[in-house]
Amino acid sequence: MRGGRLRAWSYEFVRFGIKQAWACLFGGLMLALLIATHLVYPKGAIVARYDFLVLAAVAIQIVMLRFGLETWEEARVILVFHLVGTAMEIFKTSVGSWIYPEPSLLRIAGVPLFTGFMYAAVGSYIARVWRLFDFRFTRHPPLWALGVLALAIYVNFFTHHYTVDIRPVLFAAAALLFGRCWIYFKVWNVHRKMPLLLGLTLVALFIWLAENIGTFTAAWVYPTQKAGWHMVSVGKLGAWFLLMIISYALVAMLNRPEPYEEAAAISSAGGDTSPDASLATKAAPFAE
Repeated sequence: MRGGRLRAWSYEFVRFGIKQAWACLFGGLMLALLIATHLVYPKGAIVARYDFLVLAAVAIQIVMLRFGLETWEEARVILVFHLVGTAMEIFKTSVGSWIYPEPSLLRIAGVPLFTGFMYAAVGSYIARVWRLFDFRFTRHPPLWALGVLALAIYVNFFTHHYTVDIRPVLFAAAALLFGRCWIYFKVWNVHRKMPLLLGLTLVALFIWLAENIGTFTAAWVYPTQKAGWHMVSVGKLGAWFLLMIISYALVAMLNRPEPYEEAAAISSAGGDTSPDASLATKAAPFAE
């Protein structure tokens, strides 16, 4: 019995990692391109590094759609994120929040077009992980309230340069909206659960780690990194968490969160409640 449980948990853990990696496909490929072009891209090439990244990102999207690795709905999410992200990039670079030190042709107002794909990678991940893990929710906030919060966060990204920064209020609002919400995700036979706030925070942490890779490869540079690379401030985690709220809201508007219903979940698992098959008949905390 104990050996069966251990095998089942081990399999589910590995399956979880593989599905997460698959959900990160577009973002992972973009990070790999940043690293590869930083290490081996020839200086003085006819096509600038930033322009090559744009062309490569478009090629990846075409391949993913052609071979069914991405749905058209997910592609639309990526387009929305590209537009939203590029607009913010144009403003942020204009006020000196960060810079793109290399030349390129494919850019708008000094912002290389590949940057929109970095935001799109976040949207791609959320849309894909939602589908792959069959997300369900309890006590999910109303979409209108989520939309208002996301809009307030987006506006504050611009206005805090000139007026009061209301991020503390936004963090409090996020805690109020999501504090009682649980997300249910299906790794194998049954749904596991965790607080949605925790899930958003963990994703923000991984985005912060990815940002460190981006700055290390000199894809973009913060003012404090001009004299030499160093880790991005942990304080940026707050900004990435708020960006996750915007990202989640955009995908939620398209996917329409479905409630978790225990009876239906057990039925979809085939009614198998043995340790090797499901370890439990009810949705259980992932860390349980």
